[in-house]
Amino acid sequence: MDLSVIIVSFNVKRYLGQAIRSVITATKGIGSEIIVIDNCSSDGSPEMVETLFPEVKLIRSGTNIGYAAACNKGIQIASGEFVLILNPDTVVAPEALSICLRFMRENPDAGAAGAHMSDGQGRFLPESKRGFPSPLTSLFRLTGLAFLFRKSGLINRYYLGNIPVDKNCRADILTGAFMFIRRDALEKAGLFDEAFFMYGEDIDLSWRIVQAGFNNYYLADARITHFKGMSAGNNNPDCIIHFYNAMIIFSKKYFSRFTLPLIVIAIKGRMYLALFLAYIRKHNMKIVTSPDFED
Repeated sequence: MDLSVIIVSFNVKRYLGQAIRSVITATKGIGSEIIVIDNCSSDGSPEMVETLFPEVKLIRSGTNIGYAAACNKGIQIASGEFVLILNPDTVVAPEALSICLRFMRENPDAGAAGAHMSDGQGRFLPESKRGFPSPLTSLFRLTGLAFLFRKSGLINRYYLGNIPVDKNCRADILTGAFMFIRRDALEKAGLFDEAFFMYGEDIDLSWRIVQAGFNNYYLADARITHFKGMSAGNNNPDCIIHFYNAMIIFSKKYFSRFTLPLIVIAIKGRMYLALFLAYIRKHNMKIVTSPDFED
């Protein structure tokens, strides 16, 4: 079998159906299987999969075991030469998987490939291609300097700002929303680190694939739409905390004890700011949707 597509789902029934349909279209002519790991959804997602997509392998987790652990469960039962980790809130372009498969077979040094991702409004998502988040790169990002100097190869190294979005390139870090991975790379680098409940597991695995002797690539012509945040929840305080705690876990794994304290302080500062802004947005939403303002 050429390809195993693994989708981890948690309460995203509306998006999951369209993701599966897009994968079915994109895998025509490719020997493939689709595996959905449901992390104990309560919105009828698994029932929808069973009813509408009987050809899909559905695995139900008794509890929400986290994204990394659920991906590992899917990888362990997958039989494809390549594995695609795909978010449920995505739509894959019809030719995207064929492009990835061809590239991976023509480039044996490629451990994994990522796609050109756009959001629901068609805007390019910069996390499609990323460099290794070194201490300096992380500080540029956390302090907002990377946002101010978006096209700088030094200051915006995290998002490879100096490389055009329409050009294929090596990218140290790929996103877990779409990771097209060579099985041999997984066998050498290992599976996802389950210390990451959600967020950060993609950065960690991407870097271990590089350390295992492979290269990761961003493929500009392999396109997907990612309705970003739908699979996690926008402005959810728990998600914000998970996100920044994942950054701390990664920093502790890879940064020296000399740079670590400063990085952790910066991360926690950004986390508290993000929580405060989420509170403000939620407060404003309540005012706007108050009965006094409804039509």
